[in-house]
Amino acid sequence: MFPIGSIVYLKEGTSKLMILNRAPILPAENQEQKGVMYDYSGCIYPQGLDPNNVLYFNEENIDKVVSKGYKDEEEERFQEIYDSWMKENGNRFEKGTVSGPLK
Repeated sequence: MFPIGSIVYLKEGTSKLMILNRAPILPAENQEQKGVMYDYSGCIYPQGLDPNNVLYFNEENIDKVVSKGYKDEEEERFQEIYDSWMKENGNRFEKGTVSGPLK
């Protein structure tokens, strides 16, 4: 899992993305469905966040890492807690899919 602030290219993408969030969960449309979880949300770099155009993607969609975000002991602790949480709760959410390249 890449730290927040990492800059990546997606497969078949032509724009750099900056990772803004890990494990974003989009709510279910109704109570019978599960929420949808992606590995990351991001924005186009260097423009930054456009609240109407947040991009969701997964680890397998990343083609190239341009720059890794800042990492310290708090980041390492977050990843430990996240891994533990995913083992206990990951099945509560449907894994989101990316339907096409970002151009």
